[in-house]
Amino acid sequence: MSTLVLCVDRSNDIGSKTSVVMPVAGWEAVRSLVTDVGLADPEDASVNSLLEALRVSRDLQDSGDEAIVAVVSGGTDSRVGADRAIAQQIDELIERYGAESAVVVVDSAEDERAVPIIESRIGVDSVDRVVVRQARDIESTYYLLKQFLGDEELRSTVMVPLGVALIVLPALAIQFSTQVAMAGLASLLGAVLLFKGLSIDDLLEDTPEQIREALYSGQLSVVTYVVAAGLALVGAFLGALSATNVAGNGPTLVQAVLFIYDAVPWLALAALTASAGRLVDEYIRDGDIPSPVLNLPSGVLAVGLVVRGFSGYFLEAQGVLDQFTLTLGTQTMTLQPGHRLLAFIVAGIVVSLVGVRMAARVTDETAEEAVGK
Repeated sequence: MSTLVLCVDRSNDIGSKTSVVMPVAGWEAVRSLVTDVGLADPEDASVNSLLEALRVSRDLQDSGDEAIVAVVSGGTDSRVGADRAIAQQIDELIERYGAESAVVVVDSAEDERAVPIIESRIGVDSVDRVVVRQARDIESTYYLLKQFLGDEELRSTVMVPLGVALIVLPALAIQFSTQVAMAGLASLLGAVLLFKGLSIDDLLEDTPEQIREALYSGQLSVVTYVVAAGLALVGAFLGALSATNVAGNGPTLVQAVLFIYDAVPWLALAALTASAGRLVDEYIRDGDIPSPVLNLPSGVLAVGLVVRGFSGYFLEAQGVLDQFTLTLGTQTMTLQPGHRLLAFIVAGIVVSLVGVRMAARVTDETAEEAVGK
């Protein structure tokens, strides 16, 4: 059984310091790489990670297994490019050595994020996390502070929010009160924790590249997304305007329902505009449209009708909205709130069923054309 012992360097520290072409495989090649990395930067934790990979490979060989030690590294500064480079190197190693499993050696959480990429290509038997033990005389305040200031990711994650908080706190205290200043500081720190905890920074990091690719490829969805954002802003503005203009300002719950009632049509129109652009892009790119994408417009419209019906029912029951009156010739019929709600619910169900039926028909026709070809 052949096993790959992979030392993962997602941030490309090893490649940038040694200028070695990745991947590096083989006992002698990796041992030589340890010397090169150690001479370039003796404080780099990658040295310990490389040595751990050699140790694991030796132990596997001593137990009778065939082990190949190798190093893979991200080749670009962007995370998407780094992950693609690691995936390509792993494919090359698997093709070269025919390995059946892998043991992954990492020294940081950043490197460990590449484990799912490896698992998608080869079975991972174990993930070995290297933790470096520092000597007591080195663990001084000055040394830790120096290491902290030298880490760009830690600086941007900790020092920038802390600096902004120290600037904002005195300004809020002078302008308002100490309680308001502390509340604002707590809100700022909470927003930073959510920003990092939900990995919003990772999403925003790839957004410019995705927008650039969309613009260069001429996708219609870029324009429709911008239009949809504008329509959503219009809906939010009109909803807020209606909520603030309610007689006597009214209870907060009534204001919230009125906001939803006036904003929902615009939000539904925004979603329909965005989904229309995606439908066109899918058709231009693949020549057919997947069933989930076809179901999206009818689903959005159905949800909009149902939400509009329920919010209107609550407002009519509260007396904020007048009862709906239908005039047919000389006959005038006033719908009760319950009847109006039932009409919206039925309309939403009908729209949803029609959308599902149309999507299934289009999908079947596309499948028949593909079989005919």
